[in-house]
Amino acid sequence: MEQRIIPSSELIINSDGSVFHLHLKPEQLTDRIILVGDPGRVDIVASFFDSRTFEVSSREFHTIGGTYKGKPIMCLSHGIGPDNIDIVINELDALANVDFATREVRSEHRQLTMVRIGTSGALQPELKLGTPVIATKAIGFDGVLNYYAGRNEVADLDFENEFVRQTAWNPLWARPYVVDADPELVERIGRDDMVRGNTISAVGFYGPQGRRLRLPLASPTLNQTIEQFRYGDQKITNYEMESAPLQGLGRLMSHKAMTVCSIIANRMNTEANPNYKTAVTDLIATVLDRI
Repeated sequence: MEQRIIPSSELIINSDGSVFHLHLKPEQLTDRIILVGDPGRVDIVASFFDSRTFEVSSREFHTIGGTYKGKPIMCLSHGIGPDNIDIVINELDALANVDFATREVRSEHRQLTMVRIGTSGALQPELKLGTPVIATKAIGFDGVLNYYAGRNEVADLDFENEFVRQTAWNPLWARPYVVDADPELVERIGRDDMVRGNTISAVGFYGPQGRRLRLPLASPTLNQTIEQFRYGDQKITNYEMESAPLQGLGRLMSHKAMTVCSIIANRMNTEANPNYKTAVTDLIATVLDRI
């Protein structure tokens, strides 16, 4: 990586020595990180900790650090959407790999292990509510990774090209990218009690996921086309909004990253379970034991 002094306009460091958005300091960072969308869910994760060493809140970014079974760990909320993931992963990587005193990249790389625990809507009728689905492949509709050099080197271009072809992808939308989760992390977290899936990260919750309220959709049949997509024996399993930029940026920065989501709705069966907290809490406990 190019050695340079990173300008203060590109990496903003607060007066207390913390990174701009997350308000975390380098000494607070742990190598194992649980990511969640909802700031309130951080307290649920931290309720399993043996001890708490710090708590920081700034906007939608809420962090609690501590230990779990004697090992340092932290839980951080990223809010909703792929743009927030761009902020969170870049600032976590800066905390790990940039010397805040000199503003230079450290010569020795520090690898982070990041597991996002989320909720999701299924795109295949056989996926039951409460099923945990790992984004073995994440398909980004957001375009975040397209702004970074090396994007093609970490993407599954064959899968991507076939997806674009089968869906007759609208050229007005950002080109989708397809990125694998870290395979060792998938095996460690997933084992045989989680479904391996191909997860779409949408750029919004309503129109970008085919939901129609008052506004008509540019492509009303897109979800049906996605459900029917096949690449060999693979199909698209579910929608959410953050796994692709997490896994893509993680790969570019040489971190381990993956997402596992509890299915709280089935878009094909039009089923939804608003009382999903028990399933998510059980998933949290499982991930904490395996990370």
